[in-house]
Amino acid sequence: MAAPRSFVWSRRIFLTLLTGFVLLPVYVMLSSSLKPLEDVSGEFRWVPSGLTIRPYIDIWSTVPLAKYFVNSLIVAGAATVLSVVIAIFAAYGVSRYRFRGKRLFTVTVLSTQMFPGILFLLPLFLIYVNIGNATGIALFGSRIGLILTYLTFSLPFSIWMLIGYFESVPRDLDEAAMVDGNGPLGALFRVVVPAAVPGIVAVAVYAFMTAWGEVLFASVMTNDTTRTLAVGLQGYATQNDVYWNQVMAASLVVSVPVVAGFLLLQRYLVAGLTAGAVK
Repeated sequence: MAAPRSFVWSRRIFLTLLTGFVLLPVYVMLSSSLKPLEDVSGEFRWVPSGLTIRPYIDIWSTVPLAKYFVNSLIVAGAATVLSVVIAIFAAYGVSRYRFRGKRLFTVTVLSTQMFPGILFLLPLFLIYVNIGNATGIALFGSRIGLILTYLTFSLPFSIWMLIGYFESVPRDLDEAAMVDGNGPLGALFRVVVPAAVPGIVAVAVYAFMTAWGEVLFASVMTNDTTRTLAVGLQGYATQNDVYWNQVMAASLVVSVPVVAGFLLLQRYLVAGLTAGAVK
């Protein structure tokens, strides 16, 4: 049965307004990034009087954006890989085996998502400083320390999500793999992991996006050498002026990896999130 015309037009109007609401900030960023600084600092104009690509050239010299880009890529990539690998083993163990404390473990993993991130900031800072003083291992101000920090809030969600996804994979597949001579690890990597690719991709995208745009921990746990993009964008603001056109240009450049990855993996992400939610 066809939908009423009033409903169709209402839906079109709503989606048009929603699209405009979403794209309006993007247009402001794009237009501001193509304006000279004096035009951005003055009264905002919806239609730029002149366009220039100079801000996209200057962003690399005003601050060491390339170094920040490499730091973010290393930290976010390492945190993503570790989150996925550890979550796969943990989720497989919880979904396939019975052991004492299983329920306590799953509840504890889920309960960590209830606390705000700032609650862990000072304890982690003190732990890293004390470890550095006791062992000489510099976790504070290092990429390794920031990677471990991001694992504290990306890993619990990753484990919980993969538990639900692995439980949706029939256990008959594991048994069939073991009949063919595979052990538990062989069944995991040859049967369960290929069947759970959408869920694993969803976890990887979540972990990467969380680490890529994180500001709070990166502003405290890094120094001039290990600073990431999210914190490095503050370098475009000086005591005398703010390079708004370069801020907008750098923000668009920073968003490219996340947007491109999301578009490429969109079908896996939607399938993974849906399966985990249903389970």
